[in-house]
Formats: sequence, structure tokens, C-alpha cells
Amino acid sequence: MSRSAIVQAIASYGPVSRASVAKLTGLSKQTVSEIVGNLESDGWVRTVGETEGHVGRRAVVYEISPGAATVASVDLGASKVRVAFCDLMGRVLAERVEPTDRSGGMNVIEQVGRLVQATERDAREPCGDLQIAVVGVPGVYDPKTGAVLMAPNIVGIDQFDLAAAVHKRLGIEVFVENDVNLAALGEHWLGNRREHDNFVYISVGTGIGAGVVVGGKLLRGTIGAAGEIGFLPFGADPFEAESLKVGALERVTATSAIVGSYLELSGRESDVPGVFDAASAGDVAAQETLDRVARQIARAAAAIAAIVDPSLIVVGGSIGTRTELLERIVRFASQCYPGKITIERSKLGTHAALAGGVSIALSHLHVSIFAEGQKGAEILIPPPAIEEFRAGAS
Repeated sequence: MSRSAIVQAIASYGPVSRASVAKLTGLSKQTVSEIVGNLESDGWVRTVGETEGHVGRRAVVYEISPGAATVASVDLGASKVRVAFCDLMGRVLAERVEPTDRSGGMNVIEQVGRLVQATERDAREPCGDLQIAVVGVPGVYDPKTGAVLMAPNIVGIDQFDLAAAVHKRLGIEVFVENDVNLAALGEHWLGNRREHDNFVYISVGTGIGAGVVVGGKLLRGTIGAAGEIGFLPFGADPFEAESLKVGALERVTATSAIVGSYLELSGRESDVPGVFDAASAGDVAAQETLDRVARQIARAAAAIAAIVDPSLIVVGGSIGTRTELLERIVRFASQCYPGKITIERSKLGTHAALAGGVSIALSHLHVSIFAEGQKGAEILIPPPAIEEFRAGAS
């Protein structure tokens, strides 16, 4: 574990001298010198100058070599696929986004593989080989079969082992996780939410879902379905066949609900941005549409608060980040729950899931390389600044 402890110290405090690493880890200076020398020879750390030591002596300082290896984070959504290509310190070197292939199934796997490889070619600076990809999916990943369940918005991804299919396409290690869980991890890691050990991330977009963090750990549940709040049994009739397929709450809160409600109230067709624009312009039907959706999301927030008692609920997703909706959610939540519910807008927006994927990929990569896969080993990677992450992902 000496090697992983030294890497943790350099990753957290670098640029740092070998003497400082010895103090931080409790290892002998000789051990630190030998391991740091090997890491430098292998290209994993690099010298970045000198610092003043004791009695005027100067000491060489080291940091992780960011470009020694790379990872990819994929946010596979119902409407868009986003890919971020990152170095060892979590900096986004390149990003691509395009509409999700509506035919689903293996065509989506081909799309993911093509996008990852194209994003790797886009990298703005020389970097090491791609080692790991993390794919966020809009459903429940079954680790036994590799299929993605409860994902009605992408057809056919419940018919095969998704991780194995992406691995075959790219030839690298692949991990799969629910996209909203990744968004919760991204907010916790990169969004300066680390003081909140108990918090919930609610994503509202094509669908609705939640990522639940309890005691600083992601809550997955027995089959990985914790947080599938789209299936909460209120909003639409939960006993209708459509509710069993899509979810009673999702039917009254997501994209199709906004479009359908506005058509019902106004007699006019519009997309979601058009409804928000109309509401801002004083359209009564659009305002009532947003009120309807916000009331249902507020009910979900109140239910979550009653069960989990989080210190913070973060609302994100392509629709959830809209201020017009968030203000309504906060107002209605205070009317249906007696306790205080702190509800805030996502700091990462549409890049929350990408950030979560990067954090998981880097953790796995650092452990496999520097802890040699030792069971129970953990290396915590300090997040880059949000501004730096966004700059790379713009």
C-alpha cells in the first residue's frame, strides 16, 4: 500500500517534495525516494521545479503526470450522447455531443464507440492511452446480465450486456452506472458539495430520476434501482399500463408531460423551450403547465425528505436547471412538507453526469495502476476547478 499512499499524497498536495511526502505518509525517506523514482521512470509523476528546503537547501517537487493515461466519460441519454475525454487529473481535454441514435440497441453501442474514438482524436494536447470508459445510462444496470432495465427511452438496451458490448467495440475496461447516480457523484465531487454527506440529486429532462447519497456513499439498493423516482405511485394513475412502463410520476413531470399539458391547456403545440418562453411572456397556459409539473416534483422532494432527510436536494437535468421551474419547486415544496428542505440548482448543469463518470474512472484507474488492484484500496482524486472542467468541456 506504500505506492498508493505516495500517489495519494502527490495527487492531493502536489507539487510536493519527497520529504513532504514522507511526512504525509509516515513512510521513510528512503522508501519514498525509491517509489517516487520508479514512478518518475515509468512516467506517472514528473518534476515541476524546486522549493526551498531546510537551511537553504532546495528540494525537487513532484506532481502526477496528467497525460500519462486518459479516461472517457459517456453520458448516454435518451436525446443526446455526450463524451468527455480526460487526463489523470480530471481535466477535460475534449468533448463531443450529438443526438442519440433513435434506433437504439447495438446501433447505440456503435455510436458510443465512434464518439469516444472521435473525442480522443480531438484532444487538444498529446496524452497517454485511453484506459477506462464509464458509461452513464438512463435506467437500472443489472450487473448479472449486463442489461439496462427500466429504460423505456432507449429501445433494445435491455437485450444485451452493455458493458461487454462497449468493451468489444473499444477494447478497454468499461464500467456502467445509472446516469443520475453519476450526476449525484459529479455534484458531490466537483460541485463543492462534499460537506453534504446526505444529499439527493433530482434530474428532470426526458425523464425524471434521483441519485441518493447517504453517509457520503451512493445508495444503490438491492438491484440498483434506488432513486428511480419516476415510478413513485402518484401523479398519473400508477395502475395504468403506461405507468408500469414509464412511471406514474415521470408521466406528469418530464418532457412529454410539459408538451402534453400545454397542448391540453392552450390547444397549441410547442416544444419545451417554447413553453418556457411563453411562460416568461405571460402566457397563462404555459405558466399553469409549469405549475403542474413543479407541484409534482415538489411532492417527490417532500417524499424524499420524509424518508431520507437530506441536508440538500440538488435539481439538475436539461429541464430541472431552468430557474422558472426551480423557483416553483421550492415554493410548492414549502407548502407540502413541514420541515425545511434546502433545494438548489445544479452547479454543473448538463455536465454533472460526465463529472461523475470521470470521478469513477479515475478512482478505478488509479487503484488498478498504483495500488495494483489491491482489495479495499482507495485513492481519492482531488477534483479540478469547476471553471477548468467547464472550459475543457465547452
